[in-house]
Amino acid sequence: MANGQWFPPDWPDRVRALADGTLTPVAPRRAATVMLLRDTGTGPAVHMLRRRASMAFAGGAYAYPGGGVDPRDDDQQVRWAGPTRAWWADRLGVDDAAAQAIVCAAVRETYEEAGVLLAGPGPDSVVGDTTGADWETDRAALVARELSFAEFLDRRGLTLRSDLLGAWTRWITPEFEPRRYDTWFFVAALPGGQRTRNASTEADRTVWIRPADALCGYDEGRLLMMPPTVATLRQLLPFGSPAQVLRAAGERDLTPVLARARPVDGEVVLSWPGHDEFTLRIPAGGTASA
Repeated sequence: MANGQWFPPDWPDRVRALADGTLTPVAPRRAATVMLLRDTGTGPAVHMLRRRASMAFAGGAYAYPGGGVDPRDDDQQVRWAGPTRAWWADRLGVDDAAAQAIVCAAVRETYEEAGVLLAGPGPDSVVGDTTGADWETDRAALVARELSFAEFLDRRGLTLRSDLLGAWTRWITPEFEPRRYDTWFFVAALPGGQRTRNASTEADRTVWIRPADALCGYDEGRLLMMPPTVATLRQLLPFGSPAQVLRAAGERDLTPVLARARPVDGEVVLSWPGHDEFTLRIPAGGTASA
């Protein structure tokens, strides 16, 4: 491949099976991911992690901290500041309980995978350094699902700061994939006093990188990425600071992006609506081409 688009070897067969009706899509799980930003003086940099090559899904690809929703976050009342659950429900296109769970997933996964916590003792404060041994004990318990996020916040007397997040876009894993996620992408600025670290067992490297530099690496085939990651990096290019990105988040369209596979002149064409650069053509019995 000329660029760094992540492309599993079994995609052509699965796409053809979807197109001819012999593959039944699995239901996607709700998930959230966060584009964590910091100011460089010449524009924002985004925190990215590289998934271990051994990972079954997107091994070796660069992505943002994120993961699936914990079902316990639907029904446990979470200490909350910022826009209400009803506001988030309207913004995300879900009910109040699901909105809480999705926002919790965004904040929890950022803490689990990057060590950054968007919460504070009160509605106008944010915790500082979270690298101590006692913090690590709680973080490990969250990862192991021995501790719910609501319990974690209560134990530490913390309030989730939903106002520090901006909803940016929503992508659903293609229907032919065996692991599917309905993922809301958020943006957030790195809080003062906190620093990122590679806290994820699923990643072998983390970087702060300007979107333009990450895209250069992708275009040259040096950095492997999935279509949603590339698309969101391109969307960050016009902005000069994290604050500008967060202000723009309120106007973003959250209509889900879902790839479509359709037969065209003896080929199966895989396309992502609104994102023509990712279109793939899969000939009958052959390999895919851009």
